[in-house]
Amino acid sequence: MRFKLDENFGIRTSHLFVEAGHDVETVRQEQLEGANDELIFQRCCGEERCLVTLDLDFANVLHFPPQISSGIVVIRVPRNPSLPLLEELISRFLIALEHATIGKSLWIVETGRIRIHQSQS
Repeated sequence: MRFKLDENFGIRTSHLFVEAGHDVETVRQEQLEGANDELIFQRCCGEERCLVTLDLDFANVLHFPPQISSGIVVIRVPRNPSLPLLEELISRFLIALEHATIGKSLWIVETGRIRIHQSQS
């Protein structure tokens, strides 16, 4: 699968996606740090990449409709999460992805659960 990691990720976690066999780009690699959310979302849609982010704004399905995307993953962590916690949540997401399709949906990954919002259209 093709992913784009938002600026709050980087090489610290991108290796988990690569090791699982996925194609990964980061906002930092594309020098899009500080770009507005709409531009990031449009870029992901245009490149057919699933966005992975810590930014809760992307959980707003009215503003960022998952049905026009290759998927949105919001990782919910406490403020200033440890790297091991972040890696654990990403690993749980990647395992869940083996059994489900993320395209056109929003996944919210939290400690203890993954919530999936799928469009009705």
